[in-house]
Amino acid sequence: MASANLIAFAHHFADLPDPRLPRTRLHPLTNVLVIGLCAVICGVKHFTQMEVFGKAKKDWLARFLDLRAGIPSHDTFNAVFTRLSPAAFEQALVGWITALHEVSGGQILAIDGKTLRSSYRPGDAKALIHMVSIWATANHLSLGSTVVDEKSNEITAIPRLLELIDVSGALVTIDALGCQKEIARKILEAGADYVLAVKDNQPKLHEAVRTFFTEQVTTEGSTTPCHHYHTEERGHGRVDERHYHVCAVPEDFAVLEQWPGLKALGLVVHRAERDGQESWEVGHYILSRELSGPRFAEAVRGHWGIENNLHWQLDVTFGEDDLRVYRGHAPTNLSILMRTALGLLKNERSQTGSIASKRLTAGWKEDYLEKVLTGPRDKTR
Repeated sequence: MASANLIAFAHHFADLPDPRLPRTRLHPLTNVLVIGLCAVICGVKHFTQMEVFGKAKKDWLARFLDLRAGIPSHDTFNAVFTRLSPAAFEQALVGWITALHEVSGGQILAIDGKTLRSSYRPGDAKALIHMVSIWATANHLSLGSTVVDEKSNEITAIPRLLELIDVSGALVTIDALGCQKEIARKILEAGADYVLAVKDNQPKLHEAVRTFFTEQVTTEGSTTPCHHYHTEERGHGRVDERHYHVCAVPEDFAVLEQWPGLKALGLVVHRAERDGQESWEVGHYILSRELSGPRFAEAVRGHWGIENNLHWQLDVTFGEDDLRVYRGHAPTNLSILMRTALGLLKNERSQTGSIASKRLTAGWKEDYLEKVLTGPRDKTR
């Protein structure tokens, strides 16, 4: 990859407001952010390690950064990420990520929250930081995150996130906490459709959906259009069998007028066998578009992917919950860096293997780090 592409990458942050006083800006803000992101991609977890990484890679970094003032100290990294506005930083990264990676048309976008357990310090009155993210399930990209206000919850954070990210044409999935009339309206206004899980936090809706499907099963000759899909997975002594049902909302559905854009109802029946023990689980959903059985299954399974492909990787591979960073915006900004790094690593396809292996390779080989930074490549044999 040409150095010109790295220069363009570095300059993408040029308009981001610098939180430092003018007299303390020895190192350009772009240098701090780019070195920080590169360091996190390669396995760094703390500000001291960012300084060490920068010094080790100084000759390579000088190809596209102005390093006349040298590599920033760990105190500089600490000061910048502690004071930098997470919203402004996220917005700059979202613009760069979406320009770098074309998100698939009709994409399934999963919205879910995760608590940064390392953001709590014993004896500190500050609450744990909780972040809500949008995950592009096919592209394996975190398209953006927002922090839940300390005295609020995901219900108020999700609309802000929908304003930050362009979700037009997408199918947005949210768990039961986000099953709210205003969130459904916000998704539709953004030009997207929704698949929302329904539980007892919406008792009238939940009872209406449950009653509808009970009648579907027990009433002979039901005329309500319905799509069915069945999957079965076996292996290692386990059996997972799922039945998916999507039915058009009947005109006499009890709460039809209360839910914006409601067009269909969904049911998932999951039967699992583990070591000879059988268990059953039932999930209910509302949809703003009548989907086929396979597409509904893709949406439901895709939403689970935010746990496996984002949250699990952040905890296990990046050690997000083991960080011990507490001051200011530093925990949030480091989490944003990790989400960005994870998406970049997942989308670099010239090397197979685990994310952990890719991080090691990026640290060892600068040409591979360049590939990670500048977008996906086709797999090579």
